Amino acid sequence: MPLFGTDGVRGLANGLLTAELALHLAQATAVVLGQGRSAEERKAQGRRLTAVVARDPRVSGEFLAAAVSAGLASSGVDVLDAGVIPTPATAFLIADRDADFGVMVSASHNPAPDNGIKIFARGGTKLPDIVEERIERALEGERLQPTGAGVGRIRRFADAEDRYVVHLLGSLPHRLDGIHVVLDCAHGAAAGVSPETFRDAGAQVTVIGADPDGLNINDGVGSTHLDVLAEAVVRLGADVGIAHDGDADRCLAVDADGNVVDGDQIMAILAVAMKERGALADDTLVATVMSNLGLHRAMEAHGIRVLQTAVGDRYVLEAMNEGSYSLGGEQSGHVIMSDFATTGDGLLTGLHLVAEMARQDKTLAELASLMTVYPQVLVNVRGVDRDGVKDELVQAAVAESTAELGDSGRVLLRASGTEPLVRVMVEAADEQTARAHADRLADVVRERLAL
Repeated sequence: MPLFGTDGVRGLANGLLTAELALHLAQATAVVLGQGRSAEERKAQGRRLTAVVARDPRVSGEFLAAAVSAGLASSGVDVLDAGVIPTPATAFLIADRDADFGVMVSASHNPAPDNGIKIFARGGTKLPDIVEERIERALEGERLQPTGAGVGRIRRFADAEDRYVVHLLGSLPHRLDGIHVVLDCAHGAAAGVSPETFRDAGAQVTVIGADPDGLNINDGVGSTHLDVLAEAVVRLGADVGIAHDGDADRCLAVDADGNVVDGDQIMAILAVAMKERGALADDTLVATVMSNLGLHRAMEAHGIRVLQTAVGDRYVLEAMNEGSYSLGGEQSGHVIMSDFATTGDGLLTGLHLVAEMARQDKTLAELASLMTVYPQVLVNVRGVDRDGVKDELVQAAVAESTAELGDSGRVLLRASGTEPLVRVMVEAADEQTARAHADRLADVVRERLAL
């Protein structure tokens, strides 16, 4: 199996992901990313390469970040240790400090025993597959081993949070005065910076999930557990709830009645607002094939094109970069605003969502009403040949359901990239119809593709 997955290297800390692996991965990264024109120019000027290193607050991040920093410094790279900050803050700071690359130690929304290593290139962008493959091959090659004055230094990045907060506040089209926000920081990387930023933007802030102890990250709180946030918003009579995940690259929301507002709805609100002020590049929103049919209908009604990609924020990013688009994301709450960020940024997204409430003087429910969410049923059919989705009878069944649903629904069959299963997704005007078609298609997949 390849070491790199869809979002860096991730696994059980001290299981797959050991201090030794983190050290060697950092050394291999220094070899690969220490090449190229800009790196050679720095060396010619007598300057060492520089990397930003940060982590989320899970306990294993302490030894893994230390191992990464040691690996880089032993390879002649100066390290700016930013401590506990969100993943998007790390990406921003790489560009802001003109660093050569950066490393974030985090397992995002995964439970505390897991951890991960995400590597960002110069400018704070995610690495393409081909570069990750080169780093993986370099694990078996020679390492850089300078001595004396050639070794790197590890210094505390003292104003990392302040730089990020100033950047976020400078992006806002409107202040948040008069809005009561409940923030759920998932006991994660947002705990130290999100409340401060929302308050500085003018919001009244109540905070939950902001007491990280290294072991409670994502534990019953955050964007994957919205019940606690919804209850708090309703109980306190707040205007809106904003939920982050462990590394704060996601944002989901709840309205004043505790109803969930997902990534599709957030993108719809932002896309229409950006188009109105001429900030939506080419009047285009980039979304994955799993985005709700209601998003497509709403964007069509507002003259906005939806460009679809494969599932995964890296594919959204690729499409956005290729077309120079300004907004994209996923239903899960990874929203990318490329005028201000190179990756999904939960704080940036939440701030801009609440800014629209303040600017338009509307509730979140009123803003979200521009999109009708179609019932969506997903069935994972396990123990089947995932490469057989083009089977003639399977495709005939898909065509039949598609014809029956017409303009009121949608069918998507998608093979898992890692398991022997096929995902059957059906949207329809009502859940009963969606369930009936999904179950029928799942039966056909089981019958035709059984291993």
